[in-house]
Amino acid sequence: MRFSDAFLDEIRARLPVSSVVGKRVRLQRRGREFVGLSPFNKEKTPSFTVNDQKGFYHCFSSGRHGDIFRFVMETEGVSFPDAVERLAGLAGVAMPARDERSEARDRARAGLKEIVEEATRFFERFLGGREGAEARAYLDRRGVSPDLARRFRLGFAPQSRHALKDHLTARGIPVEDMVGAGLLISGEDIAVPYDRFRNRLIFPITDQRGQAIAFGGRTLDPDGKPKYLNSPETDLFHKGHVLFNLAAARQAAHERGNLVVAEGYMDVIALAGAGIAQAVAPLGTALTEEQLALLWRMVDEPILCFDGDQAGLRAAYRALDLALPQLKPGKSLRFALLPEGQDPDDLVRSGGREAMVTVLREARPLVEMLWTREVEQAPLDTPERRAAFEARIDQAVAAVADARVQRHYRDAMRERLRGLFAPAQAHGAPRRAPGGGGGGRKAAFQRGGRQPAWAEAPARASELLRRSLSSGAAALPRREAILLLALVNHVEMLSDHVETVAELDFTSAELRRLRSALVDLAAEAPGSAEEARLKLEGRGLGPLVRRLDMLWMAAGRAEWWVAPDAAAVDVTRAWAHMATLHRKAVTLHKDLRAAYALCETDPTPENYARAADIKAQLDSAEGTEAEVEGFGLASGRPSRSF
Repeated sequence: MRFSDAFLDEIRARLPVSSVVGKRVRLQRRGREFVGLSPFNKEKTPSFTVNDQKGFYHCFSSGRHGDIFRFVMETEGVSFPDAVERLAGLAGVAMPARDERSEARDRARAGLKEIVEEATRFFERFLGGREGAEARAYLDRRGVSPDLARRFRLGFAPQSRHALKDHLTARGIPVEDMVGAGLLISGEDIAVPYDRFRNRLIFPITDQRGQAIAFGGRTLDPDGKPKYLNSPETDLFHKGHVLFNLAAARQAAHERGNLVVAEGYMDVIALAGAGIAQAVAPLGTALTEEQLALLWRMVDEPILCFDGDQAGLRAAYRALDLALPQLKPGKSLRFALLPEGQDPDDLVRSGGREAMVTVLREARPLVEMLWTREVEQAPLDTPERRAAFEARIDQAVAAVADARVQRHYRDAMRERLRGLFAPAQAHGAPRRAPGGGGGGRKAAFQRGGRQPAWAEAPARASELLRRSLSSGAAALPRREAILLLALVNHVEMLSDHVETVAELDFTSAELRRLRSALVDLAAEAPGSAEEARLKLEGRGLGPLVRRLDMLWMAAGRAEWWVAPDAAAVDVTRAWAHMATLHRKAVTLHKDLRAAYALCETDPTPENYARAADIKAQLDSAEGTEAEVEGFGLASGRPSRSF
């Protein structure tokens, strides 16, 4: 009797190898594996290993190797069908009824795999031939070497509507089977079926055993639509149940203890080219429950990579919401937010492996992402708004189905809430005495007006909050953030510095939006920081301003002059100095990139010396603050450098 792959995989999923082997062998855990004395040879030193993540056992003394079915066959002397029946009973999986139809389906699936494999070889040959020149040039531009292309079995589908169809027909494959494998487009209104993939770079999609079952294709036509095209659902291929590169990434994930989930084919290939082989990707859709289950079978905390812009954050939050109800003890997610406007492919090509490793190393736990999302949704400056925030937190935590995990989430959130709503403490700088000069205190505060949200938060943010707002490759550039927050809190400066503000070169698209809004506000002459914040809220920039508030707090309010009650003379001096440093750093960054490029094309000692000199200047500009006589006195602080 034949058993379907899905049926056997279900048994494997329910029975870890250690649970089956452990009935006959006394196992001890060592790292990610179990060890014990060989059941096949007499020995005193354990040479028998079991690996649940990889799904196999290996006996070094005898060389025997296999899965749970092989183990039962070898230790109990039974046939494969008998081993399946015994393990199915142990797993609580009903045996399939013997019928010719199911066996016929299995034979049909095997036939479809042979067709897809033949198509894979066809596409590979075309990539290496004359017609694949444009596709090879594209791969070269994207940094994909020929060896890497062969490793992923990349191919090229020629422009002809019948190239693949004619090739398969010549090998005796019926058209209806080509349609069944998802290779042809057909229908009642299509007289002659034709090739689905044409003039596309081809990415073979494999099952968990590494056998090709479908394809993804990227158009090479600049105006071609859609940009990416996948095989349709077939008897072999169900898009939401498969991950690109799963088979190859499984072993690397086990060896390295982590798994990276990128958004697309090229991201995975770029990561592999940079030595990060443990990378997979969903197939053009958001992560599904079935794909999440596949990830957790390999590692406990997969790392999901997203662009650091708003679209990337929305995608990250969708994955967060998908995972919450399915969290189990030890099973969670981490989130790596990339520099804005970059995906893993871009980052690897521009910054190399180390840039990507840095992002992955700073991946944030799911609990931090949940907290950050809820904090940024709305102001927290009234009891009602804080109560609504607390209700959102409670609702999110209630989505966790596992009682133990939910309890720990609730405790973690309560701790954060206590820290966030604790009474504010002095942040080190004494209040300016009445008549202290400078006119820096805002009119809204003089009138006892409502303070912004940050004023009611604790002076020292928690370490978790600091990390979530001010570290990592996707964090807002600190100097840019401080320059703009100072203008939000001291809007009277806008009219005198509007041209300087408009000309500042910001790397963050989010902060460029805020900069443009502040330039517009200068013409409206808002009377107070409170009024400016309300106008920015109306433009959809409220969450960003709150992020800047919390970024400043998380750093211990080191730039004290940003506070609304700092004297105008101190704010003006400090802001102008920081703007000068920023302009200098931007220029030096550009010069350094040009110097490095020159070193690559003309590696002379003089060029290397110039690059080193620029780098030293840049380090100085990034970290040096000037001494200014009398700075801080108007704000009631001892005179010192800033």
